[in-house]
Parts: sequence; C-alpha cells; structure tokens
Amino acid sequence: MQTSSPKTSRVAVAGNVGATPPKPEEFKYIRFRIDGEVARLTLERPEHNMLNERMLSELAVGIDSLEGRGDVKLIVLDSAGQSFCGGIELGEYTPRRAFQVLDAFQRAFTAMLDTSKPFLVVVNGPAFGGGAELAALGDLVVATPRAKFAQPEIKLGIFPPLGAAILPYIVGPKRALELVLTGEVISAERALGLGLVNRVVTEAKLEATVKEMSEQVTAHSGAVLTMAKKAILGSMGLSLRDGVRQSMAVFLNELSSLEDSSEGLRAIAEKRSPQWKNR
Repeated sequence: MQTSSPKTSRVAVAGNVGATPPKPEEFKYIRFRIDGEVARLTLERPEHNMLNERMLSELAVGIDSLEGRGDVKLIVLDSAGQSFCGGIELGEYTPRRAFQVLDAFQRAFTAMLDTSKPFLVVVNGPAFGGGAELAALGDLVVATPRAKFAQPEIKLGIFPPLGAAILPYIVGPKRALELVLTGEVISAERALGLGLVNRVVTEAKLEATVKEMSEQVTAHSGAVLTMAKKAILGSMGLSLRDGVRQSMAVFLNELSSLEDSSEGLRAIAEKRSPQWKNR
C-alpha cells in the first residue's frame, strides 16, 4: 500500500547508520509523515522490505520522535511493495556486523514496546520472521487476504527471541510453540482466529478501514488513550487480582489528574460533546 503526502521524508543518505542516528528528514527506507493526529511510517525497501541496520534505526528514531507530541494520537505502520516485511537481512553481514544489526533490531522493537501511543499495523502481504514480530507488536492489526505470517527462524538453526516472548501472551503457549517449532506459514484468516490480527478486509476496503479505525481512535483524548494502553499492557503477566490493582492504580492516581478526564464528566452533565485538550 502506498500513500503520498507533502510531509513525506524520503531523502536518501549514503553510508551506515554510525554513531549518530538519522533524523526523520534523512530517512532512506522509512517514509515518515504526520497527517493531522496520525503519524504514518511506511516500510519502503525493495523488494521485500528486508530489515537492515539503517532501516531499523530509522524505525526506532521515527517512533521515538513522536513521544511527547500531544498532537499525535496514533501511529500507523504500513508498507510499500508486495511484501509487508521479509524479516532481518543478515546474509550480507559479517558475524561482527550481524550483532550490530541485532542490536538495532532490539532498539526498534523496544521503541514499539515502549511507545505510549496506540500503534496500528497494516499488513498487506507476507510478514515473515522479524516482519511477523513487527505485526505482533501492534496494538491493532489490520490485514488483507494477501497477508501471510510465519516465524521460519527454526529452519535456519535459530529461533525468534521476540516472538518466543510475546507470542505466548497473544496466542497462548501451545499455539506459540507450534508457530515457532514448525515455522509454518499461516493465512490472514488463521491469524485472525489466533488473535494475531484484529480485522481481515479486502484490499479494496483496506484504506477505508484504516481510515475508519484511525478516526475511531483519534476521536478520543490522546492523554486518556495513553492511560488506557498503560493499564491494559501494564496488567499483562500479572495475576487477575494484581492486574486489577495495577489498572485501578493508573485510574485513581494518574487518570483522575487529567484535564480531559474532568472535561469528559462535565460534557456528560452538560449534554454536549467533549472538547479534548489532550492533557
């Protein structure tokens, strides 16, 4: 899926990432733009959006640059070309450089894990290896029938470290073991059934669906969206009792201090639409 915008950053920069990460206006493999309250990052590295050190650094920088921006309520990650993402490209690297790529991989996925903003991933093509892990980290995932998912690392004599950690939370340990130990390719429909995907829509309806979901999310207070995401993800891995305590702590100690929380209650009492200040 390809989109265009006057705010798109597509300036090519030669050389390796080096010690200084690239700025959004210097991105080579990620199209970065902000459209109103939505930031959109598009994977754009022919032919299969294979993740190299530079691309991973750009992804991390793009996500991190949005923290603290109250005007952005949602991050959308999509792709150009026929594939969503074919995974990490290690074939061209020496063993020493391979560790640098894996470190960049960790930084990019940590940025996705740590961002306070809702994250919508759009998969319109194969998502293998690191690409499947990118999709798994989405708070919301929309896919088309062209999407296929796989963790084929086991066939290469390794395993997906991020997938091994996050898949049990999403699909349960038995299904996670099946996906990792077999490396099988699954369809978008099966991914939907497993809980890896929120919606499967035709390509013709994809952009309209992404627009609809984006509008549904951004209609709400950005600050409250952050609190809701924190409460849900902060309770993962806890017992039910501890999870409830964690969620209530966010609700009572953090949510209650927001201006938008008070505004929502006033709007109900005054029978009007709330005017969010996103704080």
